Amino acid sequence: MKHDKAPKLIEKIINEADNNGIIVDNLIEDLLLLRTYAVEEKNPVVAKALRLCVEHLEDNENFIIPIPMDEPLEDIENTSQLVVGTESFIYLMNLIKKSLNKLNKEEIREYNKLMEI
Repeated sequence: MKHDKAPKLIEKIINEADNNGIIVDNLIEDLLLLRTYAVEEKNPVVAKALRLCVEHLEDNENFIIPIPMDEPLEDIENTSQLVVGTESFIYLMNLIKKSLNKLNKEEIREYNKLMEI
């Protein structure tokens, strides 16, 4: 993200999640503020991801979206390979931090698809 306040806010969000896990009430306000920066930047992919993330956290009281896989799992029953929770949330925030990267933007779109389900 290009907004001058965004990197600091993203780092705050990442540090809070890394140190305390997913505490929904603490994260939502910061995510909504970060979304306003994405809207100002006219970055709809990130703005949508942040909106969906807030809705997902409110509905589930946790982040249960797995990190998108490059290759589909051959053994659907073996879901232990799916990474969810704090690790997946932090991964998404790191993608958003560098959302100008084309590959990161594609992964953010994958997160958006998973959160819309």
